[in-house]
Amino acid sequence: MLSNILSIAGKPGLYKLISTNKNLNIIESLSDGKRVPLHAREKVITLSDVSVYTNEGDTPLREVFIAIREKQGEEKISLGAKSTNKEFFSFFEKVLPNYSRESVYASDVKKIVTWYNLLTEHGIDFEEEEEEQEEQEEEGSV
Repeated sequence: MLSNILSIAGKPGLYKLISTNKNLNIIESLSDGKRVPLHAREKVITLSDVSVYTNEGDTPLREVFIAIREKQGEEKISLGAKSTNKEFFSFFEKVLPNYSRESVYASDVKKIVTWYNLLTEHGIDFEEEEEEQEEQEEEGSV
């Protein structure tokens, strides 16, 4: 499911890809549900392509979200805009203890927390794609 969730440079929040066409894509804001066109000139990244720097390499964002859910249950993260960088890093260290302290910034952790809360609020399943990939691999090996 994270392959249909987009982050767009210069726009706050996350967007769900609704329709794909040769000339135009339609996206829907997860924050307010408004549908807008997505132009080819905009810089877009799917959350399935995002990873977090760790001391051993990169960890896909999906795995980070799953680790957060294991820690939080189904509850949203209580950190907010008034929380300090130290509080964000303290939380993130519990979730991903081997994150790269030189490469991961407070703004990155804040964005991950915000994204997690937004995705949880909308019931987005982090493990759905992982299951689909395993099914495709099993079908290919038969």
